[in-house]
Amino acid sequence: MTTQANKSKPSKVIYDTDPGVDDAMALYYALAHPAIDVVGITTTFGNVTVEQAAINALYLTAIAGKNISITKGVKTPWCKPGEAPPTHIHGRDGLGNLTQRVATTNQLDPRASAQFIVDMARAEPGEITLVAVGPLGNLSLALKLEPALPALLREVILMGGTITEPGNVSPVAEANIWNDPHAADHVFTAGWKLAMVGLDVTHQVIMPVALFKRIADKHRHIATDSLLHAVGFYANFYSNLYPHVARIHGCFGHDVLAFIYLTNPEFFKLQSGRIRVATEGLAQGQTMMNRKDFVDYAQKGWGKDKPVTQVCMGVDSAACTTEFERVMMGDWLSR
Repeated sequence: MTTQANKSKPSKVIYDTDPGVDDAMALYYALAHPAIDVVGITTTFGNVTVEQAAINALYLTAIAGKNISITKGVKTPWCKPGEAPPTHIHGRDGLGNLTQRVATTNQLDPRASAQFIVDMARAEPGEITLVAVGPLGNLSLALKLEPALPALLREVILMGGTITEPGNVSPVAEANIWNDPHAADHVFTAGWKLAMVGLDVTHQVIMPVALFKRIADKHRHIATDSLLHAVGFYANFYSNLYPHVARIHGCFGHDVLAFIYLTNPEFFKLQSGRIRVATEGLAQGQTMMNRKDFVDYAQKGWGKDKPVTQVCMGVDSAACTTEFERVMMGDWLSR
């Protein structure tokens, strides 16, 4: 199959993440895919503290035998009070409470995540795609450091938000956007090429634990064994919450869909619109899309000076799951 990502050289990607079980799924898909070159990992608070996010990123890459620059980023939201990490979803350690971790020796890049993003974008203008799957504080801070960043990055793909699907932290808000709504609104209005992969599609892709068992049985490797353990914990949460997920004992794909959008955009149906984020009140974190651009609204903030976002509103869920398994079954792990 010919895709956007395999028509030419691999896509250089900075992965902005708060690992997190689904973040780990996405990381390993990205490392396994021959059309993706992960040139850096920037960490943030969200599913875990930023300190734990950095620890997890270092650990996941080390056990997979990968040497990638990893940085620590923002630890709190821009304006609102911080929220406690959702330990009931991802575990106290973010990876389903791993029973043990082997010793590793890799170290963090000393730069802050926002500075790393700016440095890399300046060094390779137009070459780097930024895939963000956590709260957007690192991107917002990078924009403040370098206002020209939208012209320096090739594209931004984010997992976050929702348009018509009910939210997962309120009836209207998705967790990544809700965790730092001011940063998110800054990112959505910055003017780069931006794609949103939100709950409208991620709640349509359920990945069974049995799939991860097949992957672990194929590789017999600490990385895929650890992923299987983490996914089992994650799937228990979702199976207890949603009967249709419990029927296959699985979990939503969430973060990995941002990378599948990069490699296989043909799996998704898109709508275009201007996105703003509610920053206060009961609707805090809501991603609102103007789907009637011909209307001159009395409410300010929806003018044509605001950029358009490509929003994923439909997905071929079976194709996504099949592609994830195909890639993960490949020969990508170092012994």
